[in-house]
Amino acid sequence: MRKFLIPLMIVAFFVAFWNQSNAKPNLFITIISVVVFMFGMMQFSSKIPPKDKDDDNTII
Repeated sequence: MRKFLIPLMIVAFFVAFWNQSNAKPNLFITIISVVVFMFGMMQFSSKIPPKDKDDDNTII
């Protein structure tokens, strides 16, 4: 899925900026591009482990 996710995020990023360079940008294209990019970032960052190894569920 990672091989599919990174190119999809890059395409969404460039579509959002390309749309903004038009004289009258389409709001729906911008919104969809930003949502796709944010969803990709969420999926991509969920695989990064936390920095600390402590269990946050313990009661002090």
